[in-house]
Amino acid sequence: MSNDTPYFIGIDIGTGSARASLVAQNGEIKASSTKDTITWRDQHDHRIFEQSTNNIWEQICTAVKDVLKHSNIPATAVKGLGFDATCSLAVSDFEGNPVTVTKGSGIGKSGDRNIILWADHRAEKEAELINSTGSIVLNYVGGTMSLEMEVPKILWLKKHMDPALFARCQFFDLPDFFTYKATEDNTRSFCSTTCKCSYVPDKGWQPDFFERIGLGELVDGGNWKQMGAAKGQVQTAGSPVARGLSPKAAEELGLVEGTAVGSGLIDAYAGWMGTVAARYMENGQLSNILPSLDESRHRLAAVAGTSTCHIVQVSCLAQSISIQMKTLLQSREGVFVKGVWGPYRDAAFPGWWMNEGGQSSTGQLIDFIITTHTAYPELQERAKQEGKAIHLVLLDVLEKLRHENHVDTYTELTKDVHFYPDFHGNRSPIADSRMRGSIVGLELDSSIADLARKYYLTLEAIALQTRHIVDALNTAGHDITSLYMSGGQAKNVVMMQLFADTCGIPVILPKSHSEAVVLGAAMLGRIAAEGVKDGEDMWKIMVEMTPAGTLVTPGASLTVKKLLDAKYKIFREMIDIQKRWRQQIEEASH
Repeated sequence: MSNDTPYFIGIDIGTGSARASLVAQNGEIKASSTKDTITWRDQHDHRIFEQSTNNIWEQICTAVKDVLKHSNIPATAVKGLGFDATCSLAVSDFEGNPVTVTKGSGIGKSGDRNIILWADHRAEKEAELINSTGSIVLNYVGGTMSLEMEVPKILWLKKHMDPALFARCQFFDLPDFFTYKATEDNTRSFCSTTCKCSYVPDKGWQPDFFERIGLGELVDGGNWKQMGAAKGQVQTAGSPVARGLSPKAAEELGLVEGTAVGSGLIDAYAGWMGTVAARYMENGQLSNILPSLDESRHRLAAVAGTSTCHIVQVSCLAQSISIQMKTLLQSREGVFVKGVWGPYRDAAFPGWWMNEGGQSSTGQLIDFIITTHTAYPELQERAKQEGKAIHLVLLDVLEKLRHENHVDTYTELTKDVHFYPDFHGNRSPIADSRMRGSIVGLELDSSIADLARKYYLTLEAIALQTRHIVDALNTAGHDITSLYMSGGQAKNVVMMQLFADTCGIPVILPKSHSEAVVLGAAMLGRIAAEGVKDGEDMWKIMVEMTPAGTLVTPGASLTVKKLLDAKYKIFREMIDIQKRWRQQIEEASH
């Protein structure tokens, strides 16, 4: 194999694993390797989720060496690499050594457990304080800052850490930590700083905000050495970081010193990059239209794994229709959507704005509903006996129930039960971590049939909430006409049809549900290696490297459409009822 053929490595750091993929210039994945990572929980506090950058880096190095070995491609052929990661807080000292974030006597000292995972909800009080400020920072997170973002977690650390130890900390959103680890240059990305660290688009860090919430020391006379991104040290996606791989990182990865490293992306944004430029197959035929960059603003990327993120971008010059005003508005400052994060400028493309909606628990919720049901052991045994995945066994049960009840669809089978899915709080578009799940219509039934119904209701509830997010985005001024999926849920055919039917827009499934995010990371490596700076040229790379997807069109019958519309109305009412009940209990408690 010729060494002149360029290859790129994407590195995806997910919630439970690290993956490396070796990718050709046409987007073909030549080899992949996934290694599990460690997450620590606290048996006395369900809010706590912690990880280790040392553990993750070791797994990354092993995975990269695996793909080189299995592909038989020399390290010299790898021209660039890119990182994506979860939006988790990594803490190190100024030499890059990990600093412990675990509450107790060791907090702030050297130690492996130096990541507060995105799902960690310890900083609820800190988020409440931040949301009481009325700062301009809140305008760019849908009006309410989530406790999953980095500044509430940093404030929590300050409250629990010795001041001298806190002063020696660097704070990174996780993608930026790994470009730092790879290059020894702590330049930050626009994606991480604007989306998760309260860096205001076009305005930068806001000293008055940090001083007001009790983090004034981070200002550092305008140097912001603990946060980075001061004085222009912040980059758009894929722009080359420093001189590429450091000698130490190159040796540990088995790559060549100086190999280009692209500025990173949060995993959901890498999923956006690895999906939205796809053409698609319809009735076995490939669409003959190459998507333009402008088309990207109509395509909502949904990266659906443990949780789900919804990403859409709009040009600073793009026009959008305001539903309420029926007038054309210029989106020079992005689209502000209540309860939806953003708009974030330059998060992926220079000069483009992005919004991010999300559901805190989707894949995790499906697993929870299945595994906590009393019929789960029976389901496991049946799946083992039949040699099937548990989801397929549940569909078999649903199909039997459908015939026995003489209905045409699963939606008709479950029409009298209503499920609200926010077991882990609401990220979008309510932005309320206190929201909780509920089911109306329960029976005295603990059978596998009841489990199958609850499984389908969970899929339906996630689809209804997706519609809620799409509606919020479009009402505010976006013009979303299709949904581009990636992540584990994309292989659930029943769920994907539910999305199309519930939202009333086509859904495009990726060629591989598991590879879209890491493909987006590899694109960052190519952008860096080729020195691409213009959005149009970045889009061309995305079009060239993104495999064709599969189109799922809305196909609900009139009966099912009416049922889904009615259930959506009830879904929205369940939100209002929960808020009203909460207020009544709060009033009664004082």
